[in-house]
Amino acid sequence: MNTYYIIIAVASIIILSFLFNLLAKKTNIPSVLMLILLGVGIQLYHKPDTAPGGSEEWVMTILEILGNVGLIFIVLEAALDLKLKREKAGLIIKSFFVALIALLASSFAIAGLMMLIWQGNPDANSLFKCLMYSVPLSIMSSAIIIPSVSSLVKSKQEFMIYESTFSDILGIMFFYFLKDYAHTEGVVNIIGGVSLNIGVTVLIAIVASYLLVLLFQKIEASAKYFLMFAILLLLYALGKSFHLSSLLIILFFGLVLNNTQTFFLGPLKSMAKPLKMKESMHELHVITLETAFVLRTFFFVIFGITIMLGSLIDFQVALISIAIVAILFGVRYLLLKLFVKKDIIPQLWIAPRGLITVLLFYAIPNGHIDSHGAVLAQYNMDYDYTIQNFPDGILLYVILISSMIMTVSLILNRGDKVKDVLLDVITFKNDDNSLVDQIENSLSDKKEENLTELDETDSNNGDNDDAH
Repeated sequence: MNTYYIIIAVASIIILSFLFNLLAKKTNIPSVLMLILLGVGIQLYHKPDTAPGGSEEWVMTILEILGNVGLIFIVLEAALDLKLKREKAGLIIKSFFVALIALLASSFAIAGLMMLIWQGNPDANSLFKCLMYSVPLSIMSSAIIIPSVSSLVKSKQEFMIYESTFSDILGIMFFYFLKDYAHTEGVVNIIGGVSLNIGVTVLIAIVASYLLVLLFQKIEASAKYFLMFAILLLLYALGKSFHLSSLLIILFFGLVLNNTQTFFLGPLKSMAKPLKMKESMHELHVITLETAFVLRTFFFVIFGITIMLGSLIDFQVALISIAIVAILFGVRYLLLKLFVKKDIIPQLWIAPRGLITVLLFYAIPNGHIDSHGAVLAQYNMDYDYTIQNFPDGILLYVILISSMIMTVSLILNRGDKVKDVLLDVITFKNDDNSLVDQIENSLSDKKEENLTELDETDSNNGDNDDAH
């Protein structure tokens, strides 16, 4: 293919993704859906042969690489949004337990539904295999939720940010726990293996995080951000090679970096330089957001290109997807009534599925790789955790339905009508008389948000200096 055509295609996709974000901000329709539809449109023009041994099998390799790197940036981005303050302890604990219980209850309920529906399928008789599919479907998407809840009141916004972040992290850990310990026999062996794994990972995470934060403070070069990213990618890959829970390293680094005053106490307090970190933290956050934006863009476009469109026109697939969504929101309703008690709207309806759901779905071993991701010389059925003929359309339907429910709830929550919002987008009403105006307003809003973040940081640092 002509090199210039590839450059044009890449640039066009990024530009379209930016425009999709503008539409998402105005309509609350997640840009993820638009990116998937863009990929589906490309597929209609050219359907790649991504099957094992196919002429374009490399597309799936790119999807896996984008997904894993994107996963690192999503966890880092989420950690950089978590402020650990004593006055927020109650909110953090409450959101943690809602996320944890919702994950476990939804996973086992959906797995039970799969076993009930596909009784004649030998693969679906295995609770383990059904869980491998149900866990990704039970994970909320912080990448979609965090930018979507800015219009909510502060308490609800913070709850959704914490809950979705915990859902991401706990869901990923639960999925890889199932995957890594599938062939471990005995409860004692499993508990011992998990304890050792987490213990070693946490120890590495603590040491590496403190060293990286100190290094981050000392480096003056402008390229230090991607140096840090490269080190994190290296630690993640090395950790996965030794079958460790590498995402804990990324999570802990982000938490330490964003909460230096909490982690650098006692004799370590003099080593933290909050004033020097202020501008660097802002730039790191922006670069992380921008990088995650690009990774998500191409991940979902390629996902749209590779999805099997035939399963979308299957009525049974649609019904199963609706049943799964009903379970997700049913469990969510019970937990919010239990923990939040009152005023659970619109939080109840904000539970979209996104990148992590898709990524983990593609990470299910299919017999050509072992449970730790190592490529096998030949197919091994002991490492085939897939359910034969599982309809890919369920994945897309759940993403579409959960995202549209969130969209409608957010539009209604701000007092608008869904029809009017969509018409305003088409006609550029509400003082947005041109696409240029929308872009300028978006950039202006972003600038104001960044200035606000800097002002808050200045205020906090000033208080700390006074106290010191």
